[in-house]
Amino acid sequence: MWLSPALLLLSLPGCFSIQGPKSVKGLEQGSVSVQCRYDPGWESYRKWWCQGKSWDFCTILIESKGSEEEVKKGRLSIRDNHRDRVFTVTIEPLHRGDAGTYWCGIRKSGPDLGFQVKVTVGTGRNLLILWEETTSTTPTAQSLEPLAMSSTSYGRTHFILLVFVKVPILLILLGAILWLKGSQRVPEVQ
Repeated sequence: MWLSPALLLLSLPGCFSIQGPKSVKGLEQGSVSVQCRYDPGWESYRKWWCQGKSWDFCTILIESKGSEEEVKKGRLSIRDNHRDRVFTVTIEPLHRGDAGTYWCGIRKSGPDLGFQVKVTVGTGRNLLILWEETTSTTPTAQSLEPLAMSSTSYGRTHFILLVFVKVPILLILLGAILWLKGSQRVPEVQ
């Protein structure tokens, strides 16, 4: 049936292929590492880490070279593990001003893929609170939430794909089906 491939196309697997922790916590003068996972096929692409509340005005702080080679820039480092399909960004030493909204992303043609991560920096005063929160949950419990649920970039990317790719292709396929059905009609004999 012609319509099944069209419906499968609407899901466009691989469009939302990056995920990471919703938030991470670290102590001032310590370090914090963020692991962002990606789907197969993105191994050789450049990975990046940027800062900003909005995806549109995010400033890229560090970017990988598309290889597994570690890149360092000031207090930041980024390393991509192609086998496990995860790249790790580390900030060390952590300063109080590092707290905020960041994005881990994959550079590609068209809109980049990205995932929002909140970084919280604790000081000596809230050391005990951060320690209790960190030890009461395992790293896996700090939910690797899918992009669809936590990032505004999903909405923007999905809208762009919907308007410029999915809807036109679906309309073309629907028109082709209707044209084929119309050309298969047998003329009536009078």
